[in-house]
Amino acid sequence: MKDIVLSVRNLTVSFKTHGGLVQAVRNVSFDLQQGETLAIVGESGSGKSVTSKAIMGLLTPNAIIEKGEIIYNDVNLVTLNESKYSKYRGADLAMVFQDPMTSLNPVMTIGEQITESLMNNLNFTKEQAKARSLELISLVGIDNPDKRYKQYPHQFSGGMRQRIVIAIALSCNPKILICDEPTTALDVTTQAQILELIKNLQKQLGVSVIFITHDLGVVANMSDRVAVMYAGKIVEIGTVEDVYYDPKHPYTWGLLASIPAFQAKGVELYAIPGAPPQMINPPKGDAFALRSDWSMKVDFEYQPPMFKVSETHYASTWLLHPKAPKVERPAQLQERINQLMHKGGKA
Repeated sequence: MKDIVLSVRNLTVSFKTHGGLVQAVRNVSFDLQQGETLAIVGESGSGKSVTSKAIMGLLTPNAIIEKGEIIYNDVNLVTLNESKYSKYRGADLAMVFQDPMTSLNPVMTIGEQITESLMNNLNFTKEQAKARSLELISLVGIDNPDKRYKQYPHQFSGGMRQRIVIAIALSCNPKILICDEPTTALDVTTQAQILELIKNLQKQLGVSVIFITHDLGVVANMSDRVAVMYAGKIVEIGTVEDVYYDPKHPYTWGLLASIPAFQAKGVELYAIPGAPPQMINPPKGDAFALRSDWSMKVDFEYQPPMFKVSETHYASTWLLHPKAPKVERPAQLQERINQLMHKGGKA
């Protein structure tokens, strides 16, 4: 087993609002291993981005970390004040957000923005920072780095801007890179290029990656492990093979079946019924029970524990209890998943 570079333990994050306390993240635990890519997937509002921002120490002022630990280098980051936390950003932890235009300063050249990070975090001289900036521009696949160094963000395409944001994130050689839906604002072709870039850089640099997305199809070929979140909790976690070949939670079944597959002619696109619950008053039992065709009485009374499927695979569903009735995924759903796995190169 590889060394663990980050451990999140029982992380619980809520937000103060006029309507009450929103329980955004509930007892989330996972480890991130050296050099791996862990994808965290789920619908909007499932707690993915809140988890990533908690790791970065970038939660909004109305957020409360009610309990939990975020351990990096034997330090519980949750206990640090802003001044101490800021020393970890850039040098150890870096993040790439959805929209590159919100991450780049429109009145500064690309070169200035990369050199600023290097000079502030690594104490580079201006000459050293420029040389490294040109290397980084080339590293993320942008031609004519000398020319691009002097240009402004508006002179770049969306895909090129996202490449620059990745270059800035990697400029200080972080140990962990968090990518929060970094391809959402891009077209399909550019999205594929950015995903391939992140995958290649991860292998080349040995950085550990947390990849946040709502789409299981996006991460099929670039992740080592997948954590599925719903209503602020991780409901299933395992290797890509575990989650794609042998999903155990009904919510994971729905996410897999909802991925469009253009070659699946004549197969109706699956949609998960209903909507996620309001997190001011989360359900008493399994939060997915109201949307599931496989719910039992116990689902509405008690939250299921995380059952062990294998050494690498865990899922939080009462269907895994020894006394639960044996259920099979509907034939249509299984057929759909098989088609999707074939498309993604997993079968």
